[in-house]
Amino acid sequence: MDTANKTERILAIFFRLVRGEDLSVSAVADEYGVSSKTISRDMNDIKAFFAENRSMLGYAEVRYSYQQRVYRLYMKEFLTDPELLSLVKILVASRSLNREDMLTLVDKLRNFSSPEDRKLINHILEKELYHYNPVRSDVPHVTDRLWQISKAIEEKKEITITYLKMDRSEITRRVLPAAVMQSEYYFYMIAFHSTDKGQEERFYRIDRIKHVIEHRDREMKNMTFNEGELRKHNQLMFPGKERRVVFEFTGPSVQAALDRLPTSRLIDVKNGVSVIEAKTSGDGIKMWLLSQGDWVKVIEPKELADEIRKIAGNIVKKYD
Repeated sequence: MDTANKTERILAIFFRLVRGEDLSVSAVADEYGVSSKTISRDMNDIKAFFAENRSMLGYAEVRYSYQQRVYRLYMKEFLTDPELLSLVKILVASRSLNREDMLTLVDKLRNFSSPEDRKLINHILEKELYHYNPVRSDVPHVTDRLWQISKAIEEKKEITITYLKMDRSEITRRVLPAAVMQSEYYFYMIAFHSTDKGQEERFYRIDRIKHVIEHRDREMKNMTFNEGELRKHNQLMFPGKERRVVFEFTGPSVQAALDRLPTSRLIDVKNGVSVIEAKTSGDGIKMWLLSQGDWVKVIEPKELADEIRKIAGNIVKKYD
């Protein structure tokens, strides 16, 4: 017996089981040009290995399906079908990844679905992906840029970025990346940038960062950043100062408004009018409040109420 060929064959079968393949003894025997008895012995060796190393291998086991006449690997670490479908729906709804990256990621995820319902889950996912419409991006793979920036954050490296602004003009800027966040359709890098006023936070859409150069030396030192606090106060990715906002809300779902602003709380309800208080950072809150139309009325701060009144007046003028 050729021991090297046997070892290679068993490892290949093992790997195929881990990838979620259903393996027929006769089909695998034909592939390798050996007898069905030989493949059955290989399967028994693999089953014995899993049985002897249950705790190390996450209590996985190889079982034979008499109905389909195939061997399958069952693992506790497999995603359940509801879990897999939920993940894919979240990914598709985000629209953050290009089609190629999305298909690659979903293909890898579905390998961890349960073998019994894989045909059904594939059918459901095909319908989800058929209608997938990603946002436009200025980089080939947002996932690669995301990883590059995340590594720079972990290693506390400054980077120089070539960035496309909203007006499509290009800028080059040296920054210290501090965190990565996802909001609605985009991934954002939050970074410290040197200005005349000192070190200030800036927001950059990762899909607009065309080039990145890493630096070994650091010009900006001892910078601190609380990503959790920013995530609570700024869900809308507009830079600006922190402020307390109080507004009346008459929309159909108070819970949706409270969920949109993680720091919000309901402080009063009278005659169908809910009064909500929230701590926010940046001007994104102004854009969100305007998007709610006449469901909201800002009470505090007065300058924000005045800004919205002015914008509302300008909108009316455009329709006169």
